[in-house]
Amino acid sequence: MNLLLATLLLPLIGFFVLLLTPRDSKAPFGVALLTTLVTFIASLGLIAPAAENGAQFRSAYDALWVDAPGLQIHFHVGVDGLSLWLVLLTTLLLPIAVWVSQTMITERHKSFYAFLLLFEFGIIGVFTALDLFVFYVFWEVALVPMYLMVGGWGGRRSGPAAVKFFVYTFLGSAFMLSAILYLRSQAGTFDYLEIMSRLNAGQFVLSPTQQLWIFLGFFAAFAVKVPIFPFHTWLPNAYTEAATPATFVLAAAMSKMGTYGLIRYCLTLTSAGAHRCASWVVVLAIIGIIYGALIALIQPNIKRLIAYSSVSHLGFVVLGIFSFSHQGADGAVYQMIAHGLSTGALFLLVGYLEQRRGSLEIGDFGGVATPAPGLATAFMIALLAAIGLPLLCNFIGEFLVLQGAALTRFSWAAWAAVGVILSAAYMFWMYQRTFLGKTNERTASFVDLSTRDWVPLLPLIVLMVWLGVYTQSFMPPITSATSHILDQTNMNNQYQVKLVLPAAGKLTELAHAH
Repeated sequence: MNLLLATLLLPLIGFFVLLLTPRDSKAPFGVALLTTLVTFIASLGLIAPAAENGAQFRSAYDALWVDAPGLQIHFHVGVDGLSLWLVLLTTLLLPIAVWVSQTMITERHKSFYAFLLLFEFGIIGVFTALDLFVFYVFWEVALVPMYLMVGGWGGRRSGPAAVKFFVYTFLGSAFMLSAILYLRSQAGTFDYLEIMSRLNAGQFVLSPTQQLWIFLGFFAAFAVKVPIFPFHTWLPNAYTEAATPATFVLAAAMSKMGTYGLIRYCLTLTSAGAHRCASWVVVLAIIGIIYGALIALIQPNIKRLIAYSSVSHLGFVVLGIFSFSHQGADGAVYQMIAHGLSTGALFLLVGYLEQRRGSLEIGDFGGVATPAPGLATAFMIALLAAIGLPLLCNFIGEFLVLQGAALTRFSWAAWAAVGVILSAAYMFWMYQRTFLGKTNERTASFVDLSTRDWVPLLPLIVLMVWLGVYTQSFMPPITSATSHILDQTNMNNQYQVKLVLPAAGKLTELAHAH
């Protein structure tokens, strides 16, 4: 069997097996953990083929799915240097989510594990789909279990938070579906590689106006999922009210669906539209960077503070993408991976704090480092990674994004750099009030991390250091993929401009010349 197909289908198979297990037993946990671990091991086999040439899709599988008059949909999947590490990030995070769910989820474990497996199936499909209709199907498959996890487990207001999350995402998805259907009517196919081939060969042309509307359709879905300011209002409530394992996969994995879509589809399929809208998208990204950091500064709740920090950090990813520079694109993809590791670790540690204290209000803590030095140390490492300390993962991504933005327009980098300073301010402010100072009566008996608690943290910490120290073990496939995408973007953008601007009598001549 194709290795990518196996990686994709294993969570789905595990989901159905899980449904057959007894509810009141340890079997659901065992099935979910074994399934996610085997999926991760299988995904490791994708590294060598994709790393060999990150610009090409490897481990591809293509089979006719729907064959109707005038409509053919192919189940077409593949990985390149862009999707490779996002798939690996997902398959790494899901066993961790299953592991911590055993103690952090207090009821209906079997249902929660089943939704985690279905979510993994959907999000791997999003990162690997090469047919736009199949991409949309996986996009919705990932949404449903996440909505149920946010709304079914968590705080008192998790229900309204889940509904807001679902409505925002579903409305954005409706615009994307419209754009996909219109693009298919012009190209005659849903297949992404076929559409790109025909665009590059000049077999069909999308005018700048057509590209603009298609871009906006895709952007509506991706902007909500990232989220980009001002489409972020669902995020603080969803992140805060959801149970820790749900917040963990939502922040560390699902937010990457939006940024992946921006660079994969918006830049290549609608390059003229992307260039046309780049200035205001960058403005929104910079506003998100600074706004998210400023709001984080005044948060009294640790989980809500980290939620707003995600708005700020993901703004850097969007800035890097729409700088249209190689450094910016490389930094954006690297930052996606780094954010998944560092923010994921922070949310896990926040879950441990909540387990021990029963609260996440900063005012309820103080001096935690004295009774729980291991927890304080792990939190400090994740915090330093999140603010971009050199030799840790986020530094590389943020540095490349700022460099790419500066090469395009220096003022963009200058404004975004303010967010770096503010992130250090709110993170250290929170850490000081939570972990340092005198121990009070509420934290004197705080329990440190157990061996079981360290199990999911150690891989994340090792990778945070690894990505910060040995960048070249991850960067070459990314660089190959982003260079190919930017070459396609610039070529198609220039082609459309040449084709549309001359007088009508020159159009045919230019098309043949191309």
